[in-house]
Amino acid sequence: MSSQPEYENWQSFLELAKKSVESGQHEMLLTMLMTSDERAVLVSRINIFCELLKGELSQRQISQLLGVGVATITRGSNELKSISEEEKSVLSSLLLSEK
Repeated sequence: MSSQPEYENWQSFLELAKKSVESGQHEMLLTMLMTSDERAVLVSRINIFCELLKGELSQRQISQLLGVGVATITRGSNELKSISEEEKSVLSSLLLSEK
């Protein structure tokens, strides 16, 4: 019997996620780890970042578009302010690239 958890920190989760992508099991893993509400919140957060990075709408307009509170948009905006320009560029290329 193990005396400590298998996954102790964020990095160990990221390693698990990478392993799941490499084995083609990422969809199953993420679906099992999150409730449908948590998955919806995650999609909403991604859309918040997309809209903030585009910079075309006010926070109030984004709030109305996505059906979330202005405070939720503000939290996303504050997160973006806390990262470097290089990180913003990487995030933009991930989120805003053509599908």
